[in-house]
Amino acid sequence: MSQRSNVAPSTIGVDLVEGGVVVQYLDGRDVFYHGPPTPVEGAVKTPPGKEVHVLVTDPDGVEGVMTYVNDRNTHDDILESTGVGRVMLEGDDEEELFPGVTVSTAAYSIRVEADLSAVDGRVFVFAEDEMSEHAYELVDEAD
Repeated sequence: MSQRSNVAPSTIGVDLVEGGVVVQYLDGRDVFYHGPPTPVEGAVKTPPGKEVHVLVTDPDGVEGVMTYVNDRNTHDDILESTGVGRVMLEGDDEEELFPGVTVSTAAYSIRVEADLSAVDGRVFVFAEDEMSEHAYELVDEAD
């Protein structure tokens, strides 16, 4: 297995549609994330062993940045051509993906937390593998 590094994301297109979220990569491909995303207050801990993708959109949900967390399969040049970023976490690392959005390891899971007062947009988390897909939207805590 080759070493993977962090890759900075670029701004990509987003389309919030009934039943999910469409991400428009810079290379012209569209990827559909099934939903609708489950609202989760403040933070989400993904199921263990899933591929985790974090999408932070603008307030209108028409563009955003996508980051893969601990992706060991995608080559750097592919990420760069699509506009998707990557962050690699070790042990008990914590990383800020975007102002107000942090990711950390939690055993075999990933924890994504958002301070939505610092995020001028929406935060989505997708966790998937060959067996299942999970979609979440981090929302403000109810009063």
